[in-house]
Amino acid sequence: MTCKSFRFSGFSESFLSFGQISRAPLAIVLIAMLSGCSMFSTSTKPQPAALQAVSGAISARQAWNARIGPVNFPLDVSVVGATAFVAGSDGSVAALDARTGGDVWRANVGSPIAAGVGSDGKVAAVVTQSNDVVALQDGRELWREKLSAQAYTSPLVAGGRVFVLAADRSVNAFDGQTGRKLWTQQRPNEPLVLRQSGVILAVGDTLVVGLSGRLAGLNPLNGNVRWEAPIASPRGINDVERLVDLVGRVSRDGDIVCARAFQASVGCVNTARGNLLWTKPANGSQGIHGDDRFLFGTESDGTVQAWRRADGERAWSTDGLRHRSLTAPLVVGRSIAIGDFSGFVHLLSREEGALLNRLTTDGSAIVAAPVLAGNTLIAVTRNGGVYGFVPE
Repeated sequence: MTCKSFRFSGFSESFLSFGQISRAPLAIVLIAMLSGCSMFSTSTKPQPAALQAVSGAISARQAWNARIGPVNFPLDVSVVGATAFVAGSDGSVAALDARTGGDVWRANVGSPIAAGVGSDGKVAAVVTQSNDVVALQDGRELWREKLSAQAYTSPLVAGGRVFVLAADRSVNAFDGQTGRKLWTQQRPNEPLVLRQSGVILAVGDTLVVGLSGRLAGLNPLNGNVRWEAPIASPRGINDVERLVDLVGRVSRDGDIVCARAFQASVGCVNTARGNLLWTKPANGSQGIHGDDRFLFGTESDGTVQAWRRADGERAWSTDGLRHRSLTAPLVVGRSIAIGDFSGFVHLLSREEGALLNRLTTDGSAIVAAPVLAGNTLIAVTRNGGVYGFVPE
């Protein structure tokens, strides 16, 4: 039996979940995997790479620190203008002023959160572990509606609607102010899905979502499929080997959207035409980011890699952060920012991957890919620390 290299500890955990809750308990599947895969032996876990000296070519300082509470779900920090939307596992949701770290508003949805936060700057939306989509505005609850399955991907709030990608491969659209369900697009359901953020974004007048190993373009008015483009295809003879999912974050440059298929490949799609531009093998579990020249990603062993955006050929790679359970990267000026399991945010050169600086938080894992609000770099830790860094 050939097994995918799933990991069950550290920041980059990639849990398995059932698309159909009525099937056997998740623990049984994990036990079956453990009994059939030699990789889950008691051999020594690879040691994280020792931290190297940084050049200091880019300097930054901590400008503020806020708190949201422990985070044990696939958090996406949503940024609109100077406001950052964050959430904690206990149901806390907050809109923070990215310039000061102060509260714009703060609320609690009354139930543990499974996915979030999505926002258009007015409405913020999360999904609870009870399968409720909850929409808030100015710190008060607008509405909540039940999903037919759990969701691990942050809702997308756009065009006066809230779109939710659920674990059963369904895409649901709700009216942003009333919660009225507008449509549902249901796809064939695979037995297993990843319990981590998938792909959903708006590109022009198209809703682009990750469905299994494909990017699909939907009409946001009715959910009709306009096109599909495969970034990876299922292979193998059992459910575990055939599992393929697109993971967030993605890199968008105009109509071109590039994404990672979990431990399979990276690829780029022209969303105006719906055609695949290229795909290259890649063994990573976190999303990618990029600019108009390069794509950047972290492989499962902690190698940081850059691909040429035009054709997918490798531009450079560096192993200075191996086995440090890295987040997806973020392009920040001349550098890329990447969080790790020990609470550091590493700044690497976009041109060759050299370590430029290292920013310190509270020592717990960075649990969401860093984001940028204006000139403030924001990182969130598993213990619930929210940190804002600005250039010096």
